[in-house]
Amino acid sequence: MYNKELIAKDLLSIGAVFLRPDEPFTWASGIKSPIYCDNRLTLSDVKVREDVENGLAELIKCHFPETEAVMGTSTAGIAHAAITATKLEMPMGYVRSSAKDHGRTNRIEGRLEPGQKVVVVEDLISTAGSCLDVVEALREAGAEVLGVVSIFTYNMQKGIDAMREKGVENVSLCDLETLLDVAVEENYIRPSDKKRLIKFRNNPSDGSWQIID
Repeated sequence: MYNKELIAKDLLSIGAVFLRPDEPFTWASGIKSPIYCDNRLTLSDVKVREDVENGLAELIKCHFPETEAVMGTSTAGIAHAAITATKLEMPMGYVRSSAKDHGRTNRIEGRLEPGQKVVVVEDLISTAGSCLDVVEALREAGAEVLGVVSIFTYNMQKGIDAMREKGVENVSLCDLETLLDVAVEENYIRPSDKKRLIKFRNNPSDGSWQIID
């Protein structure tokens, strides 16, 4: 059985989550960020991949037992959706970020039956915009979206509010608070850095988190 601390240790051990409060990353928007998450790396480590996929399957069975098919987000959620669906012995598909401009011009790949109860598999939840776009595409195609399972969530208020507004439940294997607790415990960061990282999460655009109290 998975737990949040196990997944946090996994993500930190393979460098899927980088914590650099003193040397922040720069996002495309120009925002300075002390954290960078690349859950694609979980696919390259056999043990971590097994923990993640078993965990996602467990979340679906426990929280969304009526699920009939698994749908991945493009592109990061596709492999996780495929492996999880195999474990659950369920159909799987994925949703493109936009419709193809050739062939059948599909946006949803794989067979989706009208009224089918599906769960979306996502790797990372921040503001939830891209994930909710996938949910909307599935709803427009006639699916009943039961919810979303994800590997990691920042628990950003903007994302929480957006999910609630659209009536979508997300359940994640790990969250920022748990990851930071483990990171402090295992000396990836200092206790003072945890406060700065939470401050960034709560207000990422103002830069005040960079000031050490």
